[in-house]
Amino acid sequence: MYIDNYWVERFGDGQPVVLLHGFTGSVQTWQALRPFLPNQQLIVIDLPGHGYTKAKVNSMDDCCKDLYEIFNQLTLEQFDLVGYSMGGRTALSFACRYPEMVRTLTLESASPGLAKEEERQARQQKDHELADYISSHSLEAFVERWENIPLFASQKQLAVEIQEKIRNERLSQSKEGLAHSLLTMGTGMMSSCWNLLDQLKMPVLLVVGEWDEKFVQINQQMEKLISNCRLEIINQAGHAIHVEQTQIFGTIIEEFIS
Repeated sequence: MYIDNYWVERFGDGQPVVLLHGFTGSVQTWQALRPFLPNQQLIVIDLPGHGYTKAKVNSMDDCCKDLYEIFNQLTLEQFDLVGYSMGGRTALSFACRYPEMVRTLTLESASPGLAKEEERQARQQKDHELADYISSHSLEAFVERWENIPLFASQKQLAVEIQEKIRNERLSQSKEGLAHSLLTMGTGMMSSCWNLLDQLKMPVLLVVGEWDEKFVQINQQMEKLISNCRLEIINQAGHAIHVEQTQIFGTIIEEFIS
């Protein structure tokens, strides 16, 4: 269903769990996770520039404000919030701004943004270059390039049908939407949350794959700054743990929010 031009799907009953996908993903990202959360009400949302969502935003802050309105319209007073990669940055940004709404926060392969201005500017430049590439090439050419970056190397070990599923999800996006997402909600564009981590009071679960060394280091730093926090480093997994180790990921999430 559409709420304020955002595509939202709901499944089941019980304690609400909101799930936010990563860049090039959609509500389909979480399909395999559903059997692991049978007693929860799952709410999945296509973020701006992705899936069926038509809404456009100018910043991560705008997206968080939109999500706040959507949750109010869904009459969600408090919920468990789960985010992967870009969706993890969105979930963290939301939890820093509206902590009273978030019962627990689970961040999969996520970061709090970039603390230094020169790092942010360098990343903005990279995101602009990638957005230009998307705009000037076919979607197929971009997906081919994207799925071959080192971040997703471990996904080459997945079963062919799972790789095909991920590829089809990426190919279902629009070039305009992906480029716009990079320019408004990319890592370089988001306000850093590093200085807000010590203010988080809800239970926080950080999940990273052992092969994703950069994000292991980032999350080890995050763990030191968040008071009520647990870090899980998952063996034989890279960036997308929910795909590479679905059963382990689903079990950890279910235990944490229960």
